[in-house]
Amino acid sequence: MLQKLQLHLDANFPLLQGKRLFLAVSGGVDSMVLLDLFHQLPYDIAVLHCNFSLRNEESDGDKEFVKRYCEAKSIPLYIQKFDTNKFAKENKLSIQLAARKLRYDWFYSQLAEKKFDYILTAHHLDDNLETFLINLTRGTGLEGLTGIPTQNDKVIRPLLPFSRVEIEHYCSDTNLQWREDSSNASDKYFRNKIRHSIVSVLKELNSNLLASFQNTIENLNQSQSLIEDAADLVYEKVVQETDNQLKIDIKELLNYSNYKAYLYQWLKEYGFADWDAIYDLVTAQSGKQVFSESYLLLKDREVLILSPREDNDLEEYEIGDALESPLKFSFCNVSDISNPNSNCIFVDQDALKFPLTIRKWQEGDYFYPLGMQGKKKLSKYYKDEKYSLIDKLNQWILCSNNQIVWIIGKRQDDRFKITENTINKLQIKLY
Repeated sequence: MLQKLQLHLDANFPLLQGKRLFLAVSGGVDSMVLLDLFHQLPYDIAVLHCNFSLRNEESDGDKEFVKRYCEAKSIPLYIQKFDTNKFAKENKLSIQLAARKLRYDWFYSQLAEKKFDYILTAHHLDDNLETFLINLTRGTGLEGLTGIPTQNDKVIRPLLPFSRVEIEHYCSDTNLQWREDSSNASDKYFRNKIRHSIVSVLKELNSNLLASFQNTIENLNQSQSLIEDAADLVYEKVVQETDNQLKIDIKELLNYSNYKAYLYQWLKEYGFADWDAIYDLVTAQSGKQVFSESYLLLKDREVLILSPREDNDLEEYEIGDALESPLKFSFCNVSDISNPNSNCIFVDQDALKFPLTIRKWQEGDYFYPLGMQGKKKLSKYYKDEKYSLIDKLNQWILCSNNQIVWIIGKRQDDRFKITENTINKLQIKLY
């Protein structure tokens, strides 16, 4: 197994050479084999061990077992203990999801703190099959059927080509010891039910199940690659990137009979869950929206607009000489007006009441557009300027005593303009 692993690493992970590697080791059979193998290979390694405090003395025993092995082999070891139950309750997560988040958050913090390059985990071929079946059972797209990725950002899984049987044979041949997790025998967790009740039956039906599965995964990954290539080509014709927004041309999109597949490929990274609602936006009335935790997808006439959600729409910020967030201005007294533009206005300083503030629009807002007679509702101005809902949500307004001075970057208010009677001329510039 050692020779096979070395050939696999040389062929598929040359990037690991000369790098500092963390190995995630629980003390179970899979991670102990990973550790034992990499200890024999010419890599700079250290071990990360998580104690999730879920099995009391058994969890403490796992920690001591890993500690003894690392001390005997002079391998650096870093241990973190979590109150997983408390974290799960506070964040309304299942125990498994809570443990996963705690684990990987800590892993990445250690990468940065200790200046390591990658994290290696002991996922293997049987894990991959179980994940495939779990996703198939719950319902998924093609991407969910392509298995566990060999690399995901800084996490690498070098044992994915190896079966559980190969791993257990290695332990038997080398007399390698490990800790048995008692929870693996319980069907309390969905993965264990798949492992005990489904996989075992499939292996009885097909003695070469894992080899057949590996071929299937390779074929599915190639198909997924074709889909991604096609999505990239259509993206260039249909999607326009502007600032922090994506604008999808609906008319162009509908030239493709499988447009739903393209929408899924383009939007899957933005946290949306209700895909039927997204597909329905294409034929919905203008103004309809679908939300994810961090993004908004809006139907605006003949365009779908993706934009980050703003959490501070109703907040108001006071500004003085400078504002670090969300906008930054400079204020300068001048003698003459020169080069006014969309990011620079000139006002009568004595007409202002300080401190100035910035905020988003509110119902009933109005202003006096520079150069025009009378006032205008901000909602009417937005309509005339063909603002989308997202444009309205993102537009900042500079105010004096809650009177609009400037629709920032767009239009100045006439009440604060410089006249022949102005004594103190103030330049306000947006960076």
